[in-house]
Amino acid sequence: MSQPPKARGLGRGLSALLGDDDVATAVAPAPAQPTRDSVTEARASAFVSARPPATLPIGQLRPGKMQPRTSFEGIEVLVDSIKAFGLLQPILVRPASGQPDSFEIVAGERRWRAAQKAQLHEVPVVVRTMGDLDALQLGLIENLQRTDLSAIDEARGYRRLMVEYSQTQEDVAKVVGKSRPHVANTLRLLELPAPIQEMVQRGELSAGQARTLIGVPDALALAKRASEEKLSVRELERLRGEAAASPSKARARAGKAPSGGGPKSADTRALERRIEEALGLKADLRLRGLGEQSVLTLEIRDFDQLDSVVDKLTRR
Repeated sequence: MSQPPKARGLGRGLSALLGDDDVATAVAPAPAQPTRDSVTEARASAFVSARPPATLPIGQLRPGKMQPRTSFEGIEVLVDSIKAFGLLQPILVRPASGQPDSFEIVAGERRWRAAQKAQLHEVPVVVRTMGDLDALQLGLIENLQRTDLSAIDEARGYRRLMVEYSQTQEDVAKVVGKSRPHVANTLRLLELPAPIQEMVQRGELSAGQARTLIGVPDALALAKRASEEKLSVRELERLRGEAAASPSKARARAGKAPSGGGPKSADTRALERRIEEALGLKADLRLRGLGEQSVLTLEIRDFDQLDSVVDKLTRR
């Protein structure tokens, strides 16, 4: 079934704020403090202006406290570009609270760090007055749209929006221009043990590999094997399935194979078809033990399908 188009919020990043045609020269006046409502495209248009460019000494800028990114490695190519052509994209900043002539970076910290390495003395800026919520949202959007942000940093940014500003997953999805299942699946990465999260941060595991390890008893050992052997997500899923099936194999070897392996009745098959039609998933319904105790197994391909099933089962 086709799905309605999702709201994009500020998913276009700084191009939505500064304009696509002349982002290098756009500067906007500082308006009144924005509200804490979710940022929308209508509010984004207020950032566009055609005033002459502004510059600030690079020493007056400092990293933003709402910055979701924790790693700034791999900026050498950007440094070379700035040395050759200058900094073409302005940095979005806001006045630092209680610090005259000091500005906090909202979006563009990678460019600021690269400009320092390129030994620039001044950088183009757009100065805006905004609250912490907008600063966090814009910093997250800019990182998602412009460079590869670690999935763990992305998840922590989503969680911060939800915990500190009472936003729902739907609110976050609209703001960053992602689907709600994507937000939900990314947040699940924070359920992993800290060592595995660090492996994702370092690029030793992909987000897809890491999601496969959620809920696995000995996840760290499997994560190390996946990293060392360069296992694909499919191969990791197979290993996880084998690990989950090992207790059943042990029971079978001990002569304790579970019951319910006989032919299914017409009523059981009919129930399976009803479940499959309702959920859109392959279903396996088997009697277990005595009486009416049953086991229902659903074949779920990925976390998006799982999220859809949970929605259907919890819908009121």
